[in-house]
Amino acid sequence: MIACLRSSFAFALLAALAFCATAAKAAERQLTFEEHVRPIFKAHCFHCHGEEAETEGSLDLRLMRLAVKGGDTGPAIVPGNADESLLVQRIAAGEMPPEGKGKVPPEQLATLRKWIDQGAKTARPEPDSLTDVTEEEKSFWSFQSLANHELPGVTNGSALQSPIDAFLLARLEQHQLGFSPTAEKATLIRRAYFDLVGLPPSPDEVAAFVADHSPDAWQRLIDRLLASPRYGERWGRHWLDVAGYADSDGYTEKDPERKYAYKYRDYVIRAINADKPWDAFLREQLAGDELLTPPYTNLSSEQADLLAATGFLRMAPDGTGDGSADQNAARNDVLAETIKIVSSSLLGLTVGCAQCHNHRYDPIPQADYYRVRAIFEPAYDVKNWRPPSARLVSLWSDEVRQEAAAIDAELKKLTEEQQSEMDKIVSEIFDAEVAKLEEEQRDLAREARATDAKERTAEQKQLLKDHPSLNVSRGSAYLYDRKRTDALTKDFDARKKELQAKRPAEDFVPCLTEVAGKVPETFVFYRGDIAQPLQAVEAGELSVLGKSAPIPADDPALPTTGRRLAYARWLTNGQQPLVPRVLVNRIWMLHFGRGIVATPGDFGVLGARPSHPELLDWLASRFIDGGWELKRLHRLLMSSAAYQQTSRRTGALDRVDPENNLLGRMSIRRLEAEAVRDSILAATGVLNFQMLGKPVPVTVDEVGQVIVGLDNRDTAGRPVSKRAVLGADEFRRSVYVQVRRSQPLSMLETFDAPALNPNCELRNRSTVAPQSLLLMNNNFVLTQSLALAERAIAEAGEDAHARVRLIWRLALATEPSAAEVESAAAFVAAQEQELGARPQSDKETVFSLAVRALASLGQALFSSNGFLYVD
Repeated sequence: MIACLRSSFAFALLAALAFCATAAKAAERQLTFEEHVRPIFKAHCFHCHGEEAETEGSLDLRLMRLAVKGGDTGPAIVPGNADESLLVQRIAAGEMPPEGKGKVPPEQLATLRKWIDQGAKTARPEPDSLTDVTEEEKSFWSFQSLANHELPGVTNGSALQSPIDAFLLARLEQHQLGFSPTAEKATLIRRAYFDLVGLPPSPDEVAAFVADHSPDAWQRLIDRLLASPRYGERWGRHWLDVAGYADSDGYTEKDPERKYAYKYRDYVIRAINADKPWDAFLREQLAGDELLTPPYTNLSSEQADLLAATGFLRMAPDGTGDGSADQNAARNDVLAETIKIVSSSLLGLTVGCAQCHNHRYDPIPQADYYRVRAIFEPAYDVKNWRPPSARLVSLWSDEVRQEAAAIDAELKKLTEEQQSEMDKIVSEIFDAEVAKLEEEQRDLAREARATDAKERTAEQKQLLKDHPSLNVSRGSAYLYDRKRTDALTKDFDARKKELQAKRPAEDFVPCLTEVAGKVPETFVFYRGDIAQPLQAVEAGELSVLGKSAPIPADDPALPTTGRRLAYARWLTNGQQPLVPRVLVNRIWMLHFGRGIVATPGDFGVLGARPSHPELLDWLASRFIDGGWELKRLHRLLMSSAAYQQTSRRTGALDRVDPENNLLGRMSIRRLEAEAVRDSILAATGVLNFQMLGKPVPVTVDEVGQVIVGLDNRDTAGRPVSKRAVLGADEFRRSVYVQVRRSQPLSMLETFDAPALNPNCELRNRSTVAPQSLLLMNNNFVLTQSLALAERAIAEAGEDAHARVRLIWRLALATEPSAAEVESAAAFVAAQEQELGARPQSDKETVFSLAVRALASLGQALFSSNGFLYVD
């Protein structure tokens, strides 16, 4: 009986173990060609075994059945036996891919082996014909339509101040975490000011907000900042990064200036200040010219803005105005770089990788790249290229043009009158020179002068050669009678100058337009080589996004092809998922320091996955439903508990989320380069708030640093005169400082201003020694530290502690503690004593000891984390 029970128990145990083993085996992940293996082949193998007209070794790996069929050496894979599969053997031996093409990582080889051992399965029956984009690739998260997510439930509903808090708190509560406490009001106002206007609040503004205990104080502060003209400058600068805005062409060492590029910068600032809906904002930048009817004359300010908006498509580095560049290559590069700007800023995709071959990771076939290129080709027309100087449209009206023509006619008349008067002088000089000749030569001299040079006799030519003084002309008359010629020039030059001062200034807008009747064909280039065109393609959107955009070859209803306008409308119709996702992610990043997708310019396979995908879609849908209004989105984000929480770390948060991806606290952020410079100028009180207009020039100083100033160098780079003073223009906001690709302002470059080759999707935020060295030694910082000290002394009077408190408030926008005041005052006193005990240079004696000592404190504060970081 006992033995029988033991036997039954053993059998039951064996049966249970067998069942568990079977269940485990069934639960083993089944790999498929489409999802797991094709991406490996695409990244490492397709360039030799699939994309070209002739495959290497007759082996095509684009379908499983083709891999089984194999090539010249037989089957590439043996389903069920990875060890016997030739492809695995070649990869393991390092023979595939060939040297220089990169190796297949070990983990991917393991996946390939496992797939083969499992029987080399496919997800579904393979198609009869090859396809460039699979269903698995189309199912990637960023290509899916926006989902309408409900707000998730949370345990601590009292912590919610905005709908977005629900998405964030739900994730935090999964880890038994919540939001951090609300930050102090002084911290919040500084955070809001830098986020929305890029400048620190004044001491009075901080004090007023801290003292305002009304329930709507925060919302009123946000509304006031959004209404400030400084808002457009701050957020305009953000968009100019992704647009690649520059005041020079780049591309070659000459780096010619773009005299009128600022028209686009001003358009952006005005549009953002006006809260122009972003669907319209994007349409105008892609196709503003197609919203008008050529010829573009007698333009209103609104019409001129539509042309200026297309400056977005003229920002790429451009070497076509420099004859030293290979023009065929330069033209192609302009178009290629423009596509990079458009795709990274609007689609969040690295489309440019498909210029030479199918994209190795994202579902972007090479033909798709050229279909997108065909959208823009009519405006660029590589074979009928227009250099930058030919892409300017005059902003003169007919009335202004007539006024200028009338002045030009007067100038011409003056010139003719001057020439007539000069001819009289020349004639008198000639007569005087003739009188010096022998009597018999005088008539011959007069005849020689009256005869065309080509028809003169040998005797006439010889006479003029023997007597060179007879060759007097307008240009040489001064050699005979400088007093009369100088007097004549001075009277007429004064009159011309007076007339020229009345002439309207030239005014152009750089833009992208099409030439009516010229519609070039677009071809796929073999491996991206412009000299090897293959098949022609029609304009179209990326095929992975579903139905192709309705882009006409040549819209009969428009004088242009209408391609860019159709594309712009397609991108902003609310059905295309990438554009709103990319935009709201960028806005989120600029408020929270990190995007929901951490790679704002790459929503593809190699990009980061969204930390809160449901929130991203909810925000994108809300943005569209809210009329694409940016200010509405600011209010939504900044009203959240997540935005208003403190930035202090805690052990509980750091153990679960050290990178703060879950946003259980606010992230500390360093000021961008422009905000560093602008904040220094704001603290000293010299910041010039003049808006818009021509950029403030930059030049190179004596030690090679690029500074704000007028260039005073010759062609060899040597100073030829004392540098002219710019006056108040020197202290304009950094967004108005000239952006020279070859000469970035040294102070901005040190703090990670973007290089713009061609644009910048995400700025670096480095912490490196040159930043500290600049704040210690840079002439701008030293000069502004002295100005800060002078301001503090002028406004705070003789009280040393009052001076310290004011300089602290101006620099850091916060109230110092009593201990900080005492310590800083003691430092200033010791510094003044130290400075007074050593010899002073003439330059130093310009400022009093009190100013110089207090400036040391100001410079120390400018160099501190409290100034450079926003918490």
